[in-house]
Amino acid sequence: MQTNLADFIKNTPEGAEADAILRACVHCGFCTATCPTYQLLGDELDGPRGRIYLIKQVLEGAPVTVKTQTHLDRCLTCRNCETTCPSGVRYGRLIDIGRKVVEERVQRPFIERMKRLVLKEALPRKALFTTALRAGQIFRPLLSPAMQDKIPAMRGAGAWPAREHARKMLVLEGCAQPAMAPNINAATARVLDALDVQLLVAPKAGCCGALRHHLNDQEAALDDMRRNVDAWWPYVQDGAVEAIVMTASGCGVTVKEYGHLLAHDAAYADKAQRISALTRDLSEVMPEFEEALRRRAVNRERVAYHPPCTLQHGQQIRGKVEGVLRAVGVDVVLCADSHLCCGSAGTYSLLQAELSLQLRDRKLANLADTGATTIVSANVGCTAHLQSGTETPVMHWIELIDSALNK
Repeated sequence: MQTNLADFIKNTPEGAEADAILRACVHCGFCTATCPTYQLLGDELDGPRGRIYLIKQVLEGAPVTVKTQTHLDRCLTCRNCETTCPSGVRYGRLIDIGRKVVEERVQRPFIERMKRLVLKEALPRKALFTTALRAGQIFRPLLSPAMQDKIPAMRGAGAWPAREHARKMLVLEGCAQPAMAPNINAATARVLDALDVQLLVAPKAGCCGALRHHLNDQEAALDDMRRNVDAWWPYVQDGAVEAIVMTASGCGVTVKEYGHLLAHDAAYADKAQRISALTRDLSEVMPEFEEALRRRAVNRERVAYHPPCTLQHGQQIRGKVEGVLRAVGVDVVLCADSHLCCGSAGTYSLLQAELSLQLRDRKLANLADTGATTIVSANVGCTAHLQSGTETPVMHWIELIDSALNK
């Protein structure tokens, strides 16, 4: 694709990156066939190819309109199109760049601005989010059905193991997950402890930065990333840990990009690169232990696995979760169209509720067709979103491993 970027972005790092991405696109349209929003809406501008054209026009200096913003807002950033694209177009980065420019030029209505402000200021702050969630759980019966759907049931965490081991790994505690599903990291710690690995938490680490980044507050997101680099660096610098484990694939895909996103920050570029290199999704860590898990295998009923977009498309990791589950005797299956998004997509389910619910219900129907009695996933947002529409138990896959090992 030929480009002629406008002066305001031409000689910037973002401009150079966007120009290279745009030039890689050959207009083939393969991406359109696997785009969830195009499947629902049937509008070229609600598919990757159409959005690429819109971003190209914006970066070349064309007027920016509410219509442009609307089509970009509707994108889930699921990155299914990147998996499909034969030319390797890095669409996820392009839409981040395009959205930032559009956000600066189109003022949203007051109510929408306030909603986004609350999300980007409240969700990344663990203490504030936890307090708000607990209040919502207590007063849940008084809320509207729509709000009740967004508030997960209160869940507890089991004990965190106290043993020390020579092998140590860090885990990101995160911002929303400790309140919404505190057992995920605790279950991970118990499973790894049984395999002679100690899981550590850096007290000053917090939100990975994804929430603010995808809400177009990218400078604040970079500050979140710098804080995590600082929190993890003492453990990394002296080689105390062999990996930084991500139990939420949405966080993992972001932390793996720290090296790229902070590449132009002289004080953090090298550190961020090393942090990204050490980052592993939990599904990348566990296959090492499959033989040990097989010795403890138990038979279980059929389980349906929903692979999050941030894992299968963002990180390009497929098949690993299924392998680990089968090692403990789980009959794990994928549903039809397992490559498509469930509609959660971070704050998307709050900002684009109608589209999100359509995608959720389509996904749940396909999961139900598997005949599975339990659904597992690898991202807290997906598990909460899916659970809001079904009575079938939905959990993180490591919780299933934990329960199998502790029977």
